[in-house]
Amino acid sequence: MNEPTTVAATGSLGVRLSWWLAAQSLVGLLIVSTLVYVVSSSSQDKRQAESLQQKQAIVNHLLAEVDLQRDLAVLRHKLDDFFLGHTDLRVRLQGSGNKVLYENSFPTPAARPTRSVAYEAPVRIDNVPVSVLLELDTTADRLALTQLAWTLWVSALLGSALISAGGFVLVRAGLSPVRGLVRQTDALDASTMSQRLDGSQQPRELQPLVHRFNGLLDRLQGAYDQVEGFNANVAHELCTPLATLITSTEVVLRRPHAAEAHRDVLESNLEELHRLTGIVNDMLFLSRAERGATARREHVESLASLSAEVVDYHSAAAEEAGAGFSVVGDARLHCDPGLMRRALSNLLANATRYADRGSDILVNISSAPDRIELVVSNRGPTIPQEQQPRMFDRFYRADPSRADAMQHHGLGLAIVAAIARMHGGQAFVRSEQGLTAVGLRLPVAGSSGVRA
Repeated sequence: MNEPTTVAATGSLGVRLSWWLAAQSLVGLLIVSTLVYVVSSSSQDKRQAESLQQKQAIVNHLLAEVDLQRDLAVLRHKLDDFFLGHTDLRVRLQGSGNKVLYENSFPTPAARPTRSVAYEAPVRIDNVPVSVLLELDTTADRLALTQLAWTLWVSALLGSALISAGGFVLVRAGLSPVRGLVRQTDALDASTMSQRLDGSQQPRELQPLVHRFNGLLDRLQGAYDQVEGFNANVAHELCTPLATLITSTEVVLRRPHAAEAHRDVLESNLEELHRLTGIVNDMLFLSRAERGATARREHVESLASLSAEVVDYHSAAAEEAGAGFSVVGDARLHCDPGLMRRALSNLLANATRYADRGSDILVNISSAPDRIELVVSNRGPTIPQEQQPRMFDRFYRADPSRADAMQHHGLGLAIVAAIARMHGGQAFVRSEQGLTAVGLRLPVAGSSGVRA
């Protein structure tokens, strides 16, 4: 339902580019046409002015050659001869009392456009200067200018239409690689997620889009594989205790009724049910964390004291594993003490399972101006470099063949990472030359570090 609305709202890119190209072409052609019209009009005005100036010079020359007192008839004859055929020019000479000395025929109706010049000639009759009027009929020039204007406007419209049509074809041809990418994208689904867009034939401008889309597909495939693995791990983790419950119950039902046997089976079943409950609760906690849940904050004066409480809780397990604990450093922090105890407890339990006998497990608290690190390190098997990025995945075990793998369902470090994110920080792991360090790096928001 949303897709048609989006298409209707945005429109076609090809049509939009074509319209923009047509509009720009029309504006450009109109500007050019206007410039041509203005230049032609200016040139026409200049030519008309020069023509009047030439006629004015001729009239002045003829007036200077003739004595108007005696040779007025000769002047009229010369003027008639000279302006014969110049039907677009009117010449009128006036003497004293506005007496018309000469005026040629001017068949042009008065309604037509004219251009005129009036002046006093340097010739006098009875000490009165001769007034000269030169009037040029500009009808032909106006008509030519009007025709030029219409020609230019029509040419601009037709030119922009042709450019628009050509632009539409070129835009469609230019967008053909995009349509090719759309066809490749349509072929992708969950069964073909390993395929990637082929950008080898795409133009340079589309190469970044192809690379980023393929990168997105890589991330989606990774997430899809992780979800598939997660589902398989969940099924495996839940299947084992359920199979145990079913088997033990069937065995008891086949035996003769004995209260003691029933009690042992119920205790075993209760243990498996507690394990199932722990898995479900841990998954619910991780789900809330991934949905953006944040930790409540309160002031913890000493992380070393909090760590000592958790270390004391794990002392029995460490003694059984032949390992010892030590806490180094201290810092103040605004955090959720309960979540911080849980994260540290998971880190200590993980270190206790993998620590060499006779070695010490170190809890190191260090502070910097912008962060605080809470790190648990132990001597033991080195985690391969390729496995380290997956240490905080759900149900991931670096060594699933260990004897206690069935007792620990592989959510401990995932919970540690979730608690770090809920505090705005991150979890990290380093393992080299038999020394493994797993910890939390937390931002110092409203807190200050204290060196112990």
